Amino acid sequence: MSESYFDWTAKLFDLSKVFSKPEALRGIRVLDLSLIIFGPATADYLGELGAEVIRVEMPGAGDVMRIVAPQGYYWKNVSPAFFAQNHSKYHVAIDLHKPEGQDLVRRLTAKSDIVVENYRGGTLERKWGIGYRQLREINPCLIYVANTGFGQWGRFINRASYDGLAQAVSGFTAVSGFPGRPPLKIGVYIGDYFGACLSALGVLAALHHRDRTGQGQFLEVGQCEALLRAMDWTWVYAGLTGKNRPQTGNHDPSISPSGLYACRDGYVAIVAGDDEQFKGLCGAMGREDLLADPRFATKAERVRESHAASLDQSIGSWVRELTRAEVEAAARKYRFAAAAVATAKNHYDDPHLRARGSVWEMEDPVYGTMVENGPAPKLSETPMRYKWAAKPVGFHNEYVLSRLLGLTQDQIAELERQRVIGKWADRRGPKPPDDWTPGQGEIR
Repeated sequence: MSESYFDWTAKLFDLSKVFSKPEALRGIRVLDLSLIIFGPATADYLGELGAEVIRVEMPGAGDVMRIVAPQGYYWKNVSPAFFAQNHSKYHVAIDLHKPEGQDLVRRLTAKSDIVVENYRGGTLERKWGIGYRQLREINPCLIYVANTGFGQWGRFINRASYDGLAQAVSGFTAVSGFPGRPPLKIGVYIGDYFGACLSALGVLAALHHRDRTGQGQFLEVGQCEALLRAMDWTWVYAGLTGKNRPQTGNHDPSISPSGLYACRDGYVAIVAGDDEQFKGLCGAMGREDLLADPRFATKAERVRESHAASLDQSIGSWVRELTRAEVEAAARKYRFAAAAVATAKNHYDDPHLRARGSVWEMEDPVYGTMVENGPAPKLSETPMRYKWAAKPVGFHNEYVLSRLLGLTQDQIAELERQRVIGKWADRRGPKPPDDWTPGQGEIR
């Protein structure tokens, strides 16, 4: 093996070959009846793996995330918040309140493998007759995914849930923030996206089970409970000691030194997780005297609260006169861990992230150049991918209903006249080129 390991892996995961390789879930169809983030992100992850996702929204304004704009900012008549969980989907707009709309959903379900929804428990069954118990009669092999805040049974099934609520109820908020200060909500929708990851994981297991047995099943994920799974040792510690996990701000209560420190030009994270790394950090600081101090002789001693605080003061004094790049260079030289606190612009400009596809740039026929955070898992033989950006409400009505259900143009026009189906509310919005077709991922 004359080729180096890293040259070999770089070729194995070459981004230029992504679209020439097969997709793991090609041939699997997902009917996405969900809204906001939790459900759409579940379907999005499956789509990144190659599943064909048909996104159903109400005609007109569509999903509320189209108008939930950060700081009131809209781009080409849509909120940036809508794009992250709606890659490569076919967008149709069907009014579920109308019997004809419900019938379209049933017909689409008959040709689908997975249905994803995140309404309150039982809503689709009670209001529109398209819940799991009705749809499994149409498609016995169906995998039905119900994402909610608190699950499909239990005391809290009627509670609404949002990401901020999930963070609070799960205990995530209680352990965030600085000692003696109010709890802190994290600034991204981690409850939605982490719950969606677990939901998509459940779907993959359900597909494997169906491959072996032919049986579909009902899968449900409670958003608030899912976030519990991210709380690592919190509950074991509480059970054994009777104590809550403390707030520790920017520091790790299990490792010292570990924290965020102010440099001349911003902040940097520094971690020295074992004795060798701590020795390297002391060498970089020119503070070998710390190695002889009994307070810092072992990992167990360094993590004690007063000892950790003293270390933080020493590290803070050292980095204060340095730039982030200088700290990172010292970390490479002396073999401890350090990285600048990155911003979105740092990511955008980072050649490492672009080379790995973690910053994903694509040319979309409607929106032009799109740059987003790319798929996280890297599969050598069936790589994940984005094909196009989210589209306006009802963008693919004719494409999906004619190709998948065999409706004629006259039938589609009549459904639109009756307002069973519809399109984007602002018809001045972006439209595709005259010769545009979806291409990759075409309806099968």
